[in-house]
Amino acid sequence: MILYLFCFCLYHDVQLQSGLCIMDIQILIAVAVLACAGIALIRWRAGARYGTIKPSQDVTTAYEYFSVDPELNYYISGSDTYPNAIIGIDKAWILESGLWRKKDLSSHDMKELVQNMRSKALEQNIMLHGFVVLDNKGRKIGDWFSIMGLNMTVEIKGEKSVIIHPPPVDTYRQC
Repeated sequence: MILYLFCFCLYHDVQLQSGLCIMDIQILIAVAVLACAGIALIRWRAGARYGTIKPSQDVTTAYEYFSVDPELNYYISGSDTYPNAIIGIDKAWILESGLWRKKDLSSHDMKELVQNMRSKALEQNIMLHGFVVLDNKGRKIGDWFSIMGLNMTVEIKGEKSVIIHPPPVDTYRQC
């Protein structure tokens, strides 16, 4: 309707009865286009399939006590001796990333990894922390253990399929 009015005014070079001139109609059209673009952006972002990682004292405690959850598959990123991060992903989910290495961990193996990570972190006077990994609907799909302050992306790729981007190679030197 606004476009029709604009074209009519432009063609006849007149003002509308309501007093709107061509410049006013152009402004209205610009506002309408911006509003439509904003709505499209909001709808696109709402449909994004990204999860989150949230700090969790319960997860921190589990890793500090070297607990291995039998419902999770564990993966490490970085060195086999001093990993940059350990993640546990619900066995119902598939981790799509060649940058994480799957590990079958016993409590003893977990203890060794966590203690090595702790010693590396303490060299830089930083602490390790646990995080809950949530899907795009806020459901827990796993956990994460690393230093604080890393920006990690959890991308939901399909039904029960996730890509979690690992931390940078120089994680301990960044702080």
